[in-house]
Amino acid sequence: MEITEVRVKLVDNKDSRLKAFCSITLDNEFVIRDIKIIEGGKGHFVAMPSRKMSDHCEKCGGKNHLRAKFCNNCGARLPDNRAKKDFKGRMKLHADIAHPINIECRKRIQKKVAAAFKAEVEKSKEPGYKPVELDELEDKVPVDEPEDKSPEDEPEDKSPENEPEDKFPEDEPEDEVPEIVS
Repeated sequence: MEITEVRVKLVDNKDSRLKAFCSITLDNEFVIRDIKIIEGGKGHFVAMPSRKMSDHCEKCGGKNHLRAKFCNNCGARLPDNRAKKDFKGRMKLHADIAHPINIECRKRIQKKVAAAFKAEVEKSKEPGYKPVELDELEDKVPVDEPEDKSPEDEPEDKSPENEPEDKFPEDEPEDEVPEIVS
């Protein structure tokens, strides 16, 4: 796996420990967004994208964050200490969405992100600096459809090059389903 691009968006708030948001591209094919650079006690570190853990109200079934004292849906008081604890006894309030599964991968990601962060900090000191946009329009697939024509005006083209790229096996006829080998 090669990290082919790193984008860094610096955070303006000088009082915050959060210093930047990043996105990385793997092998020019897969993007991971919402990676954070945080200033810790021993310097900056990379935090992978995560989501807040939640549970459901026993009374109404409404979804609530683990630190909530009252249900967002019905207002009922929620029990304290609903969060599971990690191996150090700390409450687990967030779960990673994506993360490296070995130390070598984590080091590679941290090294590339740290280098890109330092470069972006240096660029930000230059006159006329323009911050990086993490969600640029070119990330979206363009759609070229004329406004005047309706789909009925065009004959349907069933050639292979017009097939959707993201076909799932269940979309294919039974005899063409690729075999999954592990």
